[in-house]
Amino acid sequence: MPFNCAPSDLSPYQPTPSQPWDRRRAIHLYRRMAFGASKAVIDQAILQHPVSLAKSIVAKAKNLAPAPAPPWANWTIANYSPIEEERNAQIVQQIISWVNNWVNDMRTNDLRERMSMFWHNHFVTRLDKYVCPSWMYEYHHLLQKHSLGNFKTFVKEMGTTPAMLVFLDGVQNTRFQPNENFARELFELFTLGVDNGYTQADIVNAARALSGWNGIELANLCGDITFVPAFWDNGQKTIFGKTGNFGYNEVIDLIFNERPVQVSQYICKKIYAHFVNPDIDEEVVNQLALIFRQNNFELAPVMETLFTSVHFFDDATVGTVIPGHIEYFLTFLNELNFPNNDILNQYIVYGSDEFDQRLLNPTDVSGWKGNRAWITSSTLPFRFEGIFNIMLYYYQQQNNQIEQVRDLALSLVSNVESDPAVVVQAVCDYILPNGFQTQREYDEAVKVFKAEVPENYFASGQWNLYWEYAPLQLILLLQYLAAQPEYQLK
Repeated sequence: MPFNCAPSDLSPYQPTPSQPWDRRRAIHLYRRMAFGASKAVIDQAILQHPVSLAKSIVAKAKNLAPAPAPPWANWTIANYSPIEEERNAQIVQQIISWVNNWVNDMRTNDLRERMSMFWHNHFVTRLDKYVCPSWMYEYHHLLQKHSLGNFKTFVKEMGTTPAMLVFLDGVQNTRFQPNENFARELFELFTLGVDNGYTQADIVNAARALSGWNGIELANLCGDITFVPAFWDNGQKTIFGKTGNFGYNEVIDLIFNERPVQVSQYICKKIYAHFVNPDIDEEVVNQLALIFRQNNFELAPVMETLFTSVHFFDDATVGTVIPGHIEYFLTFLNELNFPNNDILNQYIVYGSDEFDQRLLNPTDVSGWKGNRAWITSSTLPFRFEGIFNIMLYYYQQQNNQIEQVRDLALSLVSNVESDPAVVVQAVCDYILPNGFQTQREYDEAVKVFKAEVPENYFASGQWNLYWEYAPLQLILLLQYLAAQPEYQLK
């Protein structure tokens, strides 16, 4: 039975002898607030106060401008080649380039992209259904723009994006033929949670109020979808016991005005499960929800309180979350300080696609299930083999050298360290969130690291990390660690 024994304390974390601000906690912070960080960044982090550092990461993410619009941001079908094959190739290339840009952003933009990815799995749309790159860009732009902004504004703007209107059939919702799909998911998935403070009658009436967003022209496909008053149901509707001639904006207002507690608890619970621990601490969630309401549904105060808290930095929160495949690989790249590489980005994106994490195409409207669902008998080999393939790729690209792994090991021990057990323990404790639990496990890792190097090299002290084949030994060690259950946790 899972349990969460971290204290339910959201007061600012102050390091103590029993809960020190150290390398382990700095790594924990960057694995949750970013996609990992290099050893150099971790070393700098330790020199700062953890509360000040976390606040600065939140502030940077909130103030960071969205990615610049691509040249095709406003393209409609008229801008593409009239030849179908050429048009399809243009569309595919635009999608690939934008996905690659996003992956590069994930490596450098820390919390902003962690939040964007989180909201991508909350406000789900599927590119497979709407296809248009301009609609994809607009959707993604909102994920970045509102990632740490006002949640109510986020909900309002997301519901009228073409990507959402097409994906959840809002574009088909008219006063003549109501479609409840978007109304249902607006309550069930986007704001309140399943069966939490609404009835079927509320859904029916909300769908009527949300009608009218039907202004799409085939000749202008991939352009704006506009509101058409003639298709809007202007009759009286009753939602949450309130009656009026409600339209789109009024529905959103009613959700936040009449059900603020449900909204705040539902969203804060999702945030907590994703960024702290899937085993929910209800007391912490309730405290966060109150902060959310008190700040008029601004997200930044919630995230700042969470990431600066005693609760977040407690030992019991370290190594409790299983990341998705993309986060898993990008964290490895950042922590080993490998350079950005578009080909490798595509390997990660397409490989993850094969194992149920397709960027811009979550599994269904409820999103990827996350956490333990990422680990199956087929995904586990993909993950640890992927780590080896990444290292092999850089080894080949760098003229059969991979100094990044040597540099990491040298930064963890003395430059003249000749004891492989010391090197192995340092690397294991850095890579695994809580190290190994027994000496036997460290001993097994040492055997892997020694590989086929004759024992007399170690016994005589001839071996050290400057040895020619030390990087290859470190590759074997990292591949071994990647296959351990402990490495799947962040």
